[in-house]
Amino acid sequence: MAIVVNLDVMMAKRKVSLNELSEKVNISTANLSILKTGKARAVRFSTLEALCRELECQPGEILEFRVSGDAVIAGLTRNLLIP
Repeated sequence: MAIVVNLDVMMAKRKVSLNELSEKVNISTANLSILKTGKARAVRFSTLEALCRELECQPGEILEFRVSGDAVIAGLTRNLLIP
């Protein structure tokens, strides 16, 4: 299971550069870049709120939950074994 960050997609849709967005949401370019590349381990709600406000989007358009193939197979196996 993984949380995927689609910030780069939203920035491209809104035609906003990394530098421009970092100034608008008051986050360093380095930290925004870490978030954009999906390398961040956490994100504050206040940061997510500021990004959504500036990009005019919902949190679900920036963050996405994906089930990995292994988790799906394990879930199916578990369901088959339990009567």
